[in-house]
Amino acid sequence: MPVAGLPLAAWTYVGTVVALAATLVATASYTDVRWTTLAAMAVLFLICDSVPALLSLERARVSLSFSACLASVVLLGPAGAGLVGACALFTWQRAALVKRVYNGAQFALCGFVAGFVFDALSPGPDTETADQILPFAVSLLVYVTCNLTLVWGILLLTKSATVRELRAETRLLAPGLLGYGSFGLLIAELYTTIGAFAAVLVLLPLLVARWAFAQALAQQRAHEATLATLCQAVETKDYYTRGHSERVSRGSVMIAEEIGMSRARVDAIRFAGMLHDVGKLGVPTKVLQKEGPLSEEEFAAIQLHPMRGLEIISEIGFLDEALAGIMHHHEKLNGRGYPNGLAGDEIPEFARIIGVADAFDAMTSTRSYRPAKSLADGVAELERCSGVDFDPEMVTAFLRALDKAGWVSPDQIVPPAEAQTTRQDHDDPSTPIQVSGEGAW
Repeated sequence: MPVAGLPLAAWTYVGTVVALAATLVATASYTDVRWTTLAAMAVLFLICDSVPALLSLERARVSLSFSACLASVVLLGPAGAGLVGACALFTWQRAALVKRVYNGAQFALCGFVAGFVFDALSPGPDTETADQILPFAVSLLVYVTCNLTLVWGILLLTKSATVRELRAETRLLAPGLLGYGSFGLLIAELYTTIGAFAAVLVLLPLLVARWAFAQALAQQRAHEATLATLCQAVETKDYYTRGHSERVSRGSVMIAEEIGMSRARVDAIRFAGMLHDVGKLGVPTKVLQKEGPLSEEEFAAIQLHPMRGLEIISEIGFLDEALAGIMHHHEKLNGRGYPNGLAGDEIPEFARIIGVADAFDAMTSTRSYRPAKSLADGVAELERCSGVDFDPEMVTAFLRALDKAGWVSPDQIVPPAEAQTTRQDHDDPSTPIQVSGEGAW
């Protein structure tokens, strides 16, 4: 969360959360709070908070300290859990004062709310652990929901993330947070049995959880770096296509989310969109840069680029379903596409999605042989080709997503004299490649 230049809405939001938390802390009753237990939970909270796990969102982190706060819900009630959460004010991380205050406030609020829920559902003090499972599970769900809502709110108001990014992060994080949050009940039970040493026993699994978060992020970044390198290699073939793979990836994700794909499949199609043209590395540059009609042999070389792409990336294990999208993104609904002439539902779903995003970006981007078409003209062309070249369901989904999220076309490109540029475009349905002796395909 950036501090400098916070918008007024963000300051108002922060002030409201802090004021509400301060009111609860100031007016709560602490007569039943065991202060030695609170001190033990506060120390555990601060230790865990000092080693947060990074998220894929820039500057965003997730603290595993909520396990200590949830243990406090069981051991200390709403007031104690709120005080433990407020300890985020004293985190050992280097953070601006406004971040410390906000994090302390939001953790305190989550502790209070989860504590109230647990007390309302719990049979009473000194109950068996089995009888606490359901109340704890509900309070855990409430705590995680409250925490994510408060964090996502400030990220949105400071424009540190988009709704789409936050939705993706929530799907990724929520199961892990709920799973790791269940440590809270274990901590409470161990503390009741063996005292403060319980905090030491649970530190190892909590730190392993943090390591798992870090490994997942490192793997994701390594994947993306690999794909970015391949995309850059493809785009050296044509100066005008710089950024094309990234935009096709974004457009494919827009469609996938609009039709309700699972998070795992959305991630896979994002990769497929990035690499859909990797097979151009196997097409001779002189063919891509040829002016005038192509010979049948030259056109065949272009038609083989999806298969070349499959050969290049088939050993990248994490791509899975993306491979089919890359292989068949030039198939057409009427069966007149390539490389296999598939038609209708024979075309993999990923390929039908990528084909729409690919064509739209090609049409609305500047090329060496023509200026960019307007977004309206690109939409009109998709509608014209719907049911012939493109799956109508995917076209409709893309247009709905376009209305919601918009589309940022690339800036006008003026390549240097020595830049490599293609003279025709296999992605543009409105300006098809010319093949000598056969006319347009």
